[in-house]
Amino acid sequence: MTTKDTRAAGLAALASLVADETRAACLLALLDGRAWTAGELARHAGVAPSTLSEHLGKLVAGGLLAQERQGRHRYVRLAGARVAQLVEDLAARVAPAGTARPRTLRESSAGSAMARGRTCYDHLAGRLGITITDALTERGLLRQDTGFALTDAGLRWYGTAGIALDRSARRPLARACLDWTERRPHLAGSAGAALCRHALDAGWCVRIGSERAVRVTPAGAQALHELLGIGRDALC
Repeated sequence: MTTKDTRAAGLAALASLVADETRAACLLALLDGRAWTAGELARHAGVAPSTLSEHLGKLVAGGLLAQERQGRHRYVRLAGARVAQLVEDLAARVAPAGTARPRTLRESSAGSAMARGRTCYDHLAGRLGITITDALTERGLLRQDTGFALTDAGLRWYGTAGIALDRSARRPLARACLDWTERRPHLAGSAGAALCRHALDAGWCVRIGSERAVRVTPAGAQALHELLGIGRDALC
């Protein structure tokens, strides 16, 4: 088999892993960056545990998920940031045509919360993520004209804000991630992950519900106003 044939076969195999609604639901759920048990994913996907186990086996074998066992529980998570980027990019391209109207008030409320603010694997997304990205850009801390890049002022800002940056990581320091609800890029990469981690650890944001939605706390609104000049009304 030629190199071209090998790449084509690999791409087809990857596409087949994602081209199943149950497996796709699992991948989207795991974009919250946490490890889920097989039972939790089965309930989320609405399938029997035995059925879900078969799907998880395929995703693990295909390199999209990593798994570990603790006692009798089996935990799975996305295999890394590159897998999360792939899933989010695919979701961003199908959301307009594939998003069904909410059937209940609960679904509508959950969808609104996800659109306001959520985690995208390990960084902030939704209107919250876009608002912070715009504020960083407007203050000359982040450049978007030639791809995403922190400026020298941006690096100093992270230090002043007390947000630890891991500049030794193999992943990009800053990169654009297309937001599937806002249709615009938000900050990802090591800088996006550090900001999200700090926001959660410092109590600027808290998770709500059982999915990826987050909301800004009063302390977070105050901190983002002081550090980036973001108005409280922009965080609602």
